[in-house]
Amino acid sequence: MIIDPLDMEYTSDMEKAMHGAHGVGYEVYKRKHNIRMKVEMKREREYRKSRRMIAGLDSKVNVNI
Repeated sequence: MIIDPLDMEYTSDMEKAMHGAHGVGYEVYKRKHNIRMKVEMKREREYRKSRRMIAGLDSKVNVNI
């Protein structure tokens, strides 16, 4: 049995968010591997950037304590 993790129900709010953040709808994201990889790479970059920002803020807070 194969479970498709992309076979899920999605709402209109999720569709709007996908278009707003990545410029593509969920159906395109689901069907096109190259689009999915671009979206996931962008998400990864944004995640890493946010983690670096948090680490920087944490180090500033810890110095001032």
